[in-house]
Amino acid sequence: MANIKDLKIRIKSTKNTLKITSAMKLVSAAKLSKAQGRITNFKPYSSELDSTVRMASLLVENYTHEYLQKNNEAKKSVILIVSSEKGLCGGYNSQLFKAVKNFTKNTEQELEYHFIGKKVQALLKRDGIESTNKYEFAKADPSFDEIKQIVTGLAQKFTKGEIANVYLAYNSFVSAIEFNSEVKQLLPMTEAEGSENKIDTNMDFIYEPSAAKILDKLIPEVLNTTFYTCVLDAIAAEHGSRMTAMDNATNNSKDMIKNLTLTANKLRQAAITTELTEIVSGAESLNS
Repeated sequence: MANIKDLKIRIKSTKNTLKITSAMKLVSAAKLSKAQGRITNFKPYSSELDSTVRMASLLVENYTHEYLQKNNEAKKSVILIVSSEKGLCGGYNSQLFKAVKNFTKNTEQELEYHFIGKKVQALLKRDGIESTNKYEFAKADPSFDEIKQIVTGLAQKFTKGEIANVYLAYNSFVSAIEFNSEVKQLLPMTEAEGSENKIDTNMDFIYEPSAAKILDKLIPEVLNTTFYTCVLDAIAAEHGSRMTAMDNATNNSKDMIKNLTLTANKLRQAAITTELTEIVSGAESLNS
């Protein structure tokens, strides 16, 4: 059993840990509030743009775009994995790692692995999977232009016939305590399931200058905004997961301090009782 001195050292160490986890929780909460505001403001625009362009492309006769065409000749596909650069965020990276492993297990495609963030990259490396590319940014959170540059590079490989598909693996933000690990196909862009049934074919649009020119401009924009929305989702999910993890760590530290203090008090009380017993016994022996 530990003595009182050892318990005091452990209590002091746990209190220092408590200060760190409490500070990290507050920092993550502030970052989550900012990230949640960004995704809340951007997602409606991205969703409405996506649905509008898909609807317009279905209504235009004899229209096709290179992002919509399948490439059956290419043998390779790219999966871009958006994980965290740092740890201490609960199951954020481990759950995404499981989702990626499940996807690769159920596909026959040869995959190139691209990464934003290093944590899942490290986990996959343990399984012998090497990365093809890792993207770095000027700041912790990438800008829209930086994401657009990544998308443009992957889209060029797709249109040249070098790759058959582009997939994005990321954690989708649900709430501060919940996220979903997803693998989404970005290229070729596909129609949403059941979208044909939701479109009123009697609708009449006036296009200026022309439907083809408008869609040629908007379809790449849909790809960029979809990609960026997913990255914003992943960032918000990371901060939420880290805040929750630090909150749990803070509560565990408090419980540990309470239990260690109680144990130390019991040992101290036992030592005092033993000393009093020895004093009383000694006094009685002198009187006898």
